[in-house]
Amino acid sequence: MARMSTKQAATAALLALALGASGCARVNGHQGYITDETLVSGIAAGVDNRESVAKTLGRPSFVGQFTPNDWYYFARTTKQLAFALPKPTEQLVLHIRFDAAGNVTSVEKTGIEKVAKIDPNGDKTPTLGKERSFFEDLFGNIGSVGAVGESGGTADNPN
Repeated sequence: MARMSTKQAATAALLALALGASGCARVNGHQGYITDETLVSGIAAGVDNRESVAKTLGRPSFVGQFTPNDWYYFARTTKQLAFALPKPTEQLVLHIRFDAAGNVTSVEKTGIEKVAKIDPNGDKTPTLGKERSFFEDLFGNIGSVGAVGESGGTADNPN
């Protein structure tokens, strides 16, 4: 059986090191709307309407939950190292508000300053109020279901 020379061992070690380091490379990602700053800056309140915005920017990323007069275009760029969670490096939220006639009333741009880091507290969410034991949770409502006053009656039948 032939033994590896020092040169071959060094080459193999260097190759293994390069292969291991390649797994630690940064991964860049982009989610959402691909922003063209010229097109975005061309949208103006009092000039554009719903149709012109749709032709200029395309369909929004999402429409307002309570009213269809709010359009949102969302874009985020992230970086990630190996198996770590991705971290946002850039973000754009373009909020376009329309009036009842469909004309643009406001255009608001926000960026990465609106990103919030939420750090959960283990497997429990802290709440205000009384600390109850398991048995208080299990048996705490016995006798109180349907009780309105001290007499134990219901709203339909007070006694």
